[in-house]
Order: sequence, then C-alpha cells, then structure tokens
Amino acid sequence: MNTLKAWVSAARLRTLPLSISGILIGSALGNRLSFEALINTNGVSLENLASPYFFKTNIFWLAIATTLGLQILSNFANDYGDGVKGTDNEDRVGPKRALQSGAISKNQMLIGIILMATISLVLAMSLIFVSFGEQYLYYKIFFSVLGLTAIAAAIKYTVGKSAYGYYGLGDLFVFVFFGLVSVVGCYFLYTKNFYYPVFLPAITIGALSTAVLNLNNMRDHDNDKKANKNTMVVKMGVSKAKKYHFSLIITAMISIIIFILFTYRGAKDLLLLLAFIPLLIHLITVAKNTNTKVLDPELKKVALTTFLLSILFSLSQIL
Repeated sequence: MNTLKAWVSAARLRTLPLSISGILIGSALGNRLSFEALINTNGVSLENLASPYFFKTNIFWLAIATTLGLQILSNFANDYGDGVKGTDNEDRVGPKRALQSGAISKNQMLIGIILMATISLVLAMSLIFVSFGEQYLYYKIFFSVLGLTAIAAAIKYTVGKSAYGYYGLGDLFVFVFFGLVSVVGCYFLYTKNFYYPVFLPAITIGALSTAVLNLNNMRDHDNDKKANKNTMVVKMGVSKAKKYHFSLIITAMISIIIFILFTYRGAKDLLLLLAFIPLLIHLITVAKNTNTKVLDPELKKVALTTFLLSILFSLSQIL
C-alpha cells in the first residue's frame, strides 16, 4: 500500500457523510429560521433579500470543514490508540487499520494526529470568528471551550490510559457531539438563540450516530472483550445490545416525527420519512442476525441512511 493510499484509508472516508449530517440539519434550520426572523422584523421580501443573508455559506462551509477535520482526527487517533493497545490484531473483523498493517508507523500517525488537531483548531476558531465577529464575547468563549473539548474528545476516545472508549463512554460522547453539539451548536451559530424543537432532530442524529457505533461494537464484541475494551456491548452482552440498538433507532424515528408534528408546514415536511424504509429493513436484519461478525455492511447502511435523512430534512426546510 503506497503512502497516500494508506493515509486515505486511515481517514476512513466512509465515516465522513455521517459526521456532517448534523451540520446539514443545523444549517438548514438556522438558515430558514433566521431568514424568517429577518422578514418578520424588517418586512423584507424574498425578492429584495441579498443571497448572503439567506445562505450564509461562510458559516456553512467552515462548519463542514471543521466537522470533517474533527472526524478525520478521531479516525487517526482511533487507529493509533487501538493499534498501540493491541486491540487491532489478526482477530479483528472489518477493514485492516493502517497502524495494524504497518502501512503507517506509530510516529507517522502521531504526526498526523498533531497536524489534524492543529487544522481542526484553526478551522474551529475561524468558524467562531465568522459567526460572532467582534461581538458576543461570552458566546465566543463558550464555543472556543467547546471546540477544544471536541478536539480532546476526538483524541481521547482510544488514546491514553484513560481512553473513555475503553470504559463504555463512547456512546455518550457520540450522542452529545454528533447529535446535540452538531445540530444545536450549528443552529446557534446562525441564529444566536435557542429554539427548543431543534433538540428533537439533534436527538435523532445523535441516536442514529450512536447506533452506528453500537453496530461497530457488536461486530467487534469478541475481540474487544479479549482486549479489555469494555464498550457498552461488552458490558451488557450482545443480546441486550440488540435491544439497545432497537431503542436507539426507534428513539431517532420518534424524535423526528414529534418535530414534524410541532413544526408541520405542509406535505414537503414528510419527505424525510422516506429514510425510515431502509432503517426498518435494517432492524429486521439485526433481529434475524445470529453472528454479529457479519454486521459490518450494516454500519455503512445506517450511516448513509442518516446522511440521506439529513439531506431530505434539509430539502424540506429550504424548498
């Protein structure tokens, strides 16, 4: 494997669509509601409104870039942490990792982690500056702390003696950062206020992202148990992990349905329900499964379905 291919593999491109799902939803809501507020406050018509006030592409693209940076940082750190701990070994199911295969050395991966942490920090600070400018000092401080926490969380999932992924806390961090922080945080960057129904799609994205992690941990259950990586699945067992998985998917579906009921504006708001079809098919597959090692294809299905849901949701908000 050549060096470039090894780094692309370590970046785990298949995880990236899932990571930006919350940004798409937060941005769609932020754009629509800030746009409506501008019209209601100033009586500006759609025809007379300059496009930058509506799209705010600077916030959108910086939020996307920051999230992608954090996801790649997390993937590099995960590769390094599981690699040096021996969790990634010949018994591991799924794609072979860069450190595990020897395609990238420990020192090279450490440099990659430092580089991605630096890039993510620069992008996060740029996003905060573009969003708040020279105003909102307390907001800037809060989001700066949040950005540093996100960087630390991306690294500490598997790196170090106190890696929280080895103590069953990965699910909580994924739910918080992929769901609540991603959706609600991005929405706040646009509007500078809270709109509590936004927490409902945030719960949806958080629950679906956690479901992807749970699938990963069910697939790796046997190897993780041997390596003392005490994920939620290792702690509760595969049988209960399947029930937990069902609760995550169902919670995600119920949350977005409640949001639709709260904010219904027409038939276009039902567009996102199309994403329920692959989710229901997925649940049937998991229910029938007798060997968790063959669940790897389901990770991609749930991740892409979450991305599809975010696109359909965004379309329902901007059409």
